[in-house]
Amino acid sequence: MSTGPQPAVLKFETHPSRTLTLLLFKDVTNVEDVRRHITEAKDPVFSFLNAETVADVFPLHLAGHKSLTAQASGSMVTKGLHTELAYSLSGTKHIGESLKRFGATETTKHLLVARFDAAPEDVAFAQQLVQGEQVDVEQLKTLANHELISKNYKVPPEELKAGSMADAVACRIASRDVV
Repeated sequence: MSTGPQPAVLKFETHPSRTLTLLLFKDVTNVEDVRRHITEAKDPVFSFLNAETVADVFPLHLAGHKSLTAQASGSMVTKGLHTELAYSLSGTKHIGESLKRFGATETTKHLLVARFDAAPEDVAFAQQLVQGEQVDVEQLKTLANHELISKNYKVPPEELKAGSMADAVACRIASRDVV
């Protein structure tokens, strides 16, 4: 018997012992409590992302891979793996701008919660912390704000004629460090 939407668990072929667990909440009413958890650096540590800025699960999976690879090679740009996820998701090399664009703000309505190597108690903690309706991660596509995503990643309308927004974002995430 199901008790509602289950978290999505992403696996990484190049990091077989690691996972990234995702929970999606819409109509969140306590973003200030969530932000306080972040600023007070309490355990467990999560990435709290504005779901409207994430085009699809695929770019997040790619950002997770980049974060784990940076951690394994000792080349992380940020101080923590969960902050590195927000940075890796961004198309910019500016840490502060990445966190501002993709992190939870006082106006965030829909929240994507991510945790590397989450234990069941971590998931339960996130479900208790965030006051909003937990929905299937597949709904991320419907909560995404394509106008905001286009602005953040500088995606021209012509590019979307050749592929999806998720494709455009993934290309920018993958190529950020080589341009």
